[in-house]
Formats: sequence, C-alpha cells, structure tokens
Amino acid sequence: MTAAILDNPAEVLADLATRLRAGEVVPYLGPGISELAETPTPMTTAALADFLGSKVRLPARAIGNVWAAAQYIESYRHRQTVTALMQEAFATPVEPSPLHRWLAELAPPLVVDSWYAGEMRRALSGREGWVEVQGTHRAVITDPAWYRFYMPDGTECEEAEAEGTDTLLYTPHGSIAPAGNFLISDADYVEVLTEIDIQTPIPEEVRRRRTGKSFLFLGCHFDDQLLRTYARQVMKRSGGAHYAVVEVDGLTRNECRFLEEQEITAIDMPLDRAIAMLLDG
Repeated sequence: MTAAILDNPAEVLADLATRLRAGEVVPYLGPGISELAETPTPMTTAALADFLGSKVRLPARAIGNVWAAAQYIESYRHRQTVTALMQEAFATPVEPSPLHRWLAELAPPLVVDSWYAGEMRRALSGREGWVEVQGTHRAVITDPAWYRFYMPDGTECEEAEAEGTDTLLYTPHGSIAPAGNFLISDADYVEVLTEIDIQTPIPEEVRRRRTGKSFLFLGCHFDDQLLRTYARQVMKRSGGAHYAVVEVDGLTRNECRFLEEQEITAIDMPLDRAIAMLLDG
C-alpha cells in the first residue's frame, strides 16, 4: 500500500492556510513541531519511554514501549509515581513555536494537540475566548470522567462554558498543564478503547466542531497502533479532505496503510518547510 501524494504541495498548503483562517480545517498537532527546536523535553514516545526507563528499572518487555513502561510503574510503584515521573519529564516548559502562535492568532474553532507538553495552551495564554478539554485517566475507580474542561486560568469548568467560545483546544491524551492529566499506561487506554468506537470518550463539543471539517496533521507520528486509533476516532465523521505533512520515504508500512485507509493525502516534504509555507500562505 502507498499513501496518496500531491503533485502540487505548495498550492495545497497555500489553500490550507486560507481555509485555516476561515475555520474550515482542524489542525491536529504532534510533538514533531517542537522537536524541530531540539528541546530537552521528550517529544517522541521512544524518548519518553527512555526517560521512564532511566528512572525505574523496567523488565525487557516494557523497555522502549512507553505505554507498557508506564503500566509496569503503575502496577509496581503506584499511579502517583507515574504522575510524578510524567510531571518531571515535562517540567521544563516547551516554548510555543511560530506555528503554535500563528494558530493562536487565527483562533480556529477546534485545535487538537496530541502531546503532553502544553505548547498550544501556552500560545493561547493571555487571550480570551477559548477553553481546553483534556482526556483524563480513570485510575481512580470512583472517578467516572473521560475528560475535563479548563478555563484559560486553569480552573476547571463545565462543558457548557466551551459552547460559545471561539476556540476549543482538545488535548486527547492529557497534558502537563494545567492539572497534570495523563493518559499514558496500557490500563488508561484499555479503559478508553473499550468505548471509543461509540465515541463516548470524545467530548460532544469536539464532535460538534469537527463536523464537516478537514483535518491537517502536522508533526504527528503514526508508527504506533494506539496513536493511529486515536487519530482515527478523533477525525471520525468529520467530512472533508484530510492532509498530513510527512516525508513519505520514511513512513512505515503501517503508516502508509493508515493514510490510505483514512483517505489522508500526504504532503511529502520536510515539516519545517511546510510550516514556513503555511505561515507565508
């Protein structure tokens, strides 16, 4: 299987920039954007797995697999240890990139930030008219929540507070800010994946705002089945043509299959070049 590749990527990126300004495209942001700045904060699942492995001696089966590593730590050291290590991993703030700041100025109806470092929240900081919704683990049995909503100042709020806002920031895997919610262990995702096909863990306001929209994936890695599953469910029933900035020669077979199955057209170029074109578009 091969991903569909554009013959005219510059024209498509210029059109996507126009559509982003019009609120017709949902930017789906991955850690690859901040990885361009060579931050010491772990910005890949492999780097985060290495960080956890440097703090806790892991069995061979968990080495290099961030979800299994977190599960082992949760099982043998308690959930509080997982949370403390995640807070340590992301303690150094990652500065928003020019792309994050540009998107904050555009104030699109929906932005998805798929990593834990919180750059998009920082880019929106100081602005009005936005609310964040984060995926949250349910390791505490008495907690029924799949997600929580937060105001710009970090206080928790009800979903109704998001309904009239210009921008909804969606961090489906959680984030370091404002409250340190993290979906990270195998058990976290087993909980979610049992119901994600019927969309229960996806906030209704996210589902409403994605309707009829295209998705643009930037800085995302799809070399892990869990990340592919999440992206597939977040964009479910959205409508429109979807795009991903990737370097096709470096994709795995599973990544190519994912792009083809989801009808995501590959914009085949280095991420930094594509971002520059978007900002100039």
